[in-house]
Amino acid sequence: MAILFDIQRFCIHDGPGVRTTLFFKGCPLRCQWCQNPESQNPKPEIAFYQEKCVGCFECLEACPHEAIVSLPDRRIDRGKCDACGLCAEVCTQDALRLVGKDWDAESLVEEIAADRDFFLDSGGGLTLSGGEPLLQGDFLLEFLSLAKSEGIHTNLETCGMAGYEVLSSLTSLLDLVYFDLKLMDSQEHAKYTGASNARILSNFSLLAGEFPAVQARMPVIPGVNDSAENIFQTAAFLRHNNKNSIHLLPYHNLGQSKLTRLDAGAEPFYIRDIPEDYLIRAREAFEKEDVHAIVYE
Repeated sequence: MAILFDIQRFCIHDGPGVRTTLFFKGCPLRCQWCQNPESQNPKPEIAFYQEKCVGCFECLEACPHEAIVSLPDRRIDRGKCDACGLCAEVCTQDALRLVGKDWDAESLVEEIAADRDFFLDSGGGLTLSGGEPLLQGDFLLEFLSLAKSEGIHTNLETCGMAGYEVLSSLTSLLDLVYFDLKLMDSQEHAKYTGASNARILSNFSLLAGEFPAVQARMPVIPGVNDSAENIFQTAAFLRHNNKNSIHLLPYHNLGQSKLTRLDAGAEPFYIRDIPEDYLIRAREAFEKEDVHAIVYE
C-alpha cells in the first residue's frame, strides 16, 4: 500500500506529452518554500479551510475522538485527531478535507490505465511526484512493474534524499528521472531544507553514471539559490557528471496558505517582491557556464 495526497491529470510540465501525476505523501526535506506542505507528513491528515466553514458543527457530532474544537482560527485538536476522515465526510461546505488516501498497486494502475489513450496520442505517461516517492520504494517496485507491463511511460521526480539502493532498484522500470538540485553549499542546503545535501549529490553522481535519462532541475528561489556563486557551482557539478542541461522551475507563494490549514508550526516563507526577470537571469547565468537551461513558467 502507498499513501497519495493527489492525482492530477492532463499535466504538461512533468515530463513529455500529456501526463498523469501521482503525488506521494511523505518527504525527508522541509524546504522553507515548499509549495505542497501537505506532502511532508507521511500519514493522512485533516486540512481545515477556515474561509469555507459556516459553523454548523456537524463535524463535532461526527468525530468519535472529541478532536473538533471551536476556536476562531482552528477546528482540530491535532493531539486527539487520528485522521479517520469522518468529519470531512459530513462537511457539506468542504471546509474539512482528508489529505492522504491509501492505494494498492493494482488499483492505482487501473486508475492510471484509464488515461492510456491520452498517453498514446501525446507521447505521455505517468509521473511519480510528492513529497518524495522513494520513501515508499517497496510499493514503487510493484507498481512500476505493473505500469510497465501496460506499456506506460514512467517518470520519477525526486529530491534525491533516499538510500541509493532504493533508487537503483527502480531504474530498470523508469524511462526518465527528474532530479532536483537546490543548493550546492551544504550548510545553506541544511539551513533552507533541514538536511545536508551530501547524500543528494552522491546519489545524483551515481545515477548519472548508470542511468543516462536523468534530468537535473532547480526550483529558483530569489535570494536563496539564484546567486552567481550557486549557479556557478551547480553548473560545475553538472559538467563534472557529464550533464549539460537543467530545468529551471519558478517560485510561487502558493504553499504558505496551506500551512495554516494543517496547523503546521513552520515559519512562513514569503517573498513579497519577486523580480520579473529572475528566471531569465538564472538561465543566462547557466548558459554562460555552458549548461543549457530551460525555463518553466
